[in-house]
Amino acid sequence: MMDLILEGFSLMFSFDTILIILAGTILGLIFGSIPGLTATMAVAICLPISFGMGPSDGMALLMGLYIGGVSGGMIPAILLNLPGTPSSISTTFDGYPMAKKGLAGRAFGLGIMSSFLGGLLSIIVLVLISPPLAKFALNFGPFEYFAVTLFALTLISSLSEGSLAKGMISALLGIVFAFVGSAPIDAYPRYTFGMDALGAGFNILPVLIGLFAISEMLKVIEERKKNTINQKKIHDYKIKGLGFSPITFIKQGWNFLRSSVIGVAVGILPGIGGGTANIIAYVTAKRQSKNPKKFGTGIDDGVVASESSNNAAVGGALVPLISLGIPGDTVTAMLLGGLVIHGLQPGPLLLEQNGPIVYGIFAALIIANVFMLIFLYSGMRGFVRLLSIPKHYLYPAIIALCVVGAFGVNNRLFDAYALLFFGIVGYIMIKTKFPLTPLILGFILGPILETNLRRGLQLTGGDFLPFLTSPIAATFLIIAALSVFFSIFKTQKEKKMAEESKKIAS
Repeated sequence: MMDLILEGFSLMFSFDTILIILAGTILGLIFGSIPGLTATMAVAICLPISFGMGPSDGMALLMGLYIGGVSGGMIPAILLNLPGTPSSISTTFDGYPMAKKGLAGRAFGLGIMSSFLGGLLSIIVLVLISPPLAKFALNFGPFEYFAVTLFALTLISSLSEGSLAKGMISALLGIVFAFVGSAPIDAYPRYTFGMDALGAGFNILPVLIGLFAISEMLKVIEERKKNTINQKKIHDYKIKGLGFSPITFIKQGWNFLRSSVIGVAVGILPGIGGGTANIIAYVTAKRQSKNPKKFGTGIDDGVVASESSNNAAVGGALVPLISLGIPGDTVTAMLLGGLVIHGLQPGPLLLEQNGPIVYGIFAALIIANVFMLIFLYSGMRGFVRLLSIPKHYLYPAIIALCVVGAFGVNNRLFDAYALLFFGIVGYIMIKTKFPLTPLILGFILGPILETNLRRGLQLTGGDFLPFLTSPIAATFLIIAALSVFFSIFKTQKEKKMAEESKKIAS
């Protein structure tokens, strides 16, 4: 094994290959930082470029794009409350409030270091234990995926910001929006109202950008005088060292490790990806915290949980791709095409037949991870200074980029209209104090839940009992039930405590 590792690194440590990884990482960071231009799009656009390269150089370029694309999403998430990619949704929850307090440098410092170490940990997992982990993931069928997704939906209670009813309504609204278009398996059209454009449903990126970016801008426009006054007070460009002290990160050690493990575990499960991993890690950190009410106000724990988990999901998603030929998310689906085009057949025989190139891919991931760390830290002060640009100059440019990003997903104008629609929906929800995050969770997980439910029922001829008798599925369903029960118990306890404190005060 050591010989293969050394041979793989030797393939990557040529001057030309290092330059290719460097270019891929920078381009990935650019794509990740522009709303709508995700790692998936970066890989899709650059895939034809890799055709003219050898297998090792071609895959090195794609790995750089993958690492850079996932990591770049934190830049607009922290500065503008705008997730650059689905994997950076949770970064907005505490990253943006930290930026508003003048702590953007601290948020970036913690986010960059968490991304680097989370990615490094997942690559180590990928190298050392990908075969056994991939075999375990292979045990997951429709029953198990249904149970895991249902469990993930129970996390809504922790994202409901004080009102469980509003959180549930928001999540159900997300599921309703996800149902628009062709149904899974039989492709029956739903909620299209005779409009051909709705046949393909709503893409996740216009939904994300509309809910978080356009709604935020509408809110700022409404309160422009207040924001102009505060803008002079909140920005502090004096960033010392990495933006945080070593003691600060040491205190986050358990949070980082737990979130990274969640990222790897969720990444291994095909079809779920970093967009779900960072939400689950964030909610877990909030539930395990001694001060859960501080989450969402600008707390270090939230940034560390989100950024460590989404980068850890990168290595996790590559485990089933390398070992079984099963893509873990949309980016690895593109990478699957890249491997096949270069004459590499993913699966159990890949390591045996093309060991040096596979370990070269692992080496490229580590090198790209280091480049990501260097470039994000070197540009951190410049990123923070973007906050000094007056919002009436900055926001029109952001809106233009959002529209271009939304249009570029499928090259259809409908997505630009969807962007505006979800921006208005998000603005109304903010004004009526409905949480946005459960809507996103429902939108992402709803189709996964439905697809696996229907597949399972097809396998059993309509019998639901196997969903309950499968050991793995039953375990997750029990955990989901306990989670709901605990949330209701906790809510009732908090209400009683609030009533008692009012009585004492009166």
